[in-house]
Amino acid sequence: MIPPQVDAVLPELAPFVRAVRARRPDDGTWCEAWTVRDILAHQTGNAEELARVLQAFLMGAPVETRSFAREAPYRQMSDSELWSAFLSRCEKLAEVSAAAARDLSPETEVMWTGRTVKVPFFAEHMREELILHRWDLTGDDGTAVRALNEPWMTEHSVVSVGRPLLVRGRAGLDLGPEGRVEGRLRTPGTDDVVVVADAEGGSVRLATPEGPATIESDAAVRVLLLWGRRPADPTRWHSSAGPEALRTVRALLSGY
Repeated sequence: MIPPQVDAVLPELAPFVRAVRARRPDDGTWCEAWTVRDILAHQTGNAEELARVLQAFLMGAPVETRSFAREAPYRQMSDSELWSAFLSRCEKLAEVSAAAARDLSPETEVMWTGRTVKVPFFAEHMREELILHRWDLTGDDGTAVRALNEPWMTEHSVVSVGRPLLVRGRAGLDLGPEGRVEGRLRTPGTDDVVVVADAEGGSVRLATPEGPATIESDAAVRVLLLWGRRPADPTRWHSSAGPEALRTVRALLSGY
């Protein structure tokens, strides 16, 4: 049972918990390198770090964001210890997020992974993580598709996360000093998501639809593509860009 004050801040926690409990810890997932247990350790580290950074800012003593090595202690825990730690860290994040919402302007900027984000980012990012990694457990069930289709999921991925989504993919492309990749991900009735990578770096932004799309899909699939995932049903996305352009853009969108 998720406490009401936690559910109010992290409404996606309960569906994630049900999905985890329906599986064995060593079950495989759509995130090919991770089992259910690996995802739970990752989520525990996420909740802890989001709360730690936001609370330190609230206390007037900002701290740097730690790397994903923060997950190591959780991977050493027993299954029951890990489960308890996950729920505890989510409750702490909800508590700190609620305090920040009371005490700070939503426009207040806080350092996170080398960039500044606004106060609502911390709870919202955990919500996105819960939705995305629940999909890793369940695939394209109705709950996952509805959550991924929410407009804020696209906006958060592009505006609040943005360039980090392209770092891994760009590093795997042999662009050279003159190379450049640009792709347009289109969902009818919304802004395009434009991704670019060249010798100077990578960028992702929302833009008015213009010209042909590299990939057209529903909003849920577009979020999955941005995070390096693929829907179970490939007929949910369409492309006329040609094999080379499509291969390059999909390689760029490798996610974390």
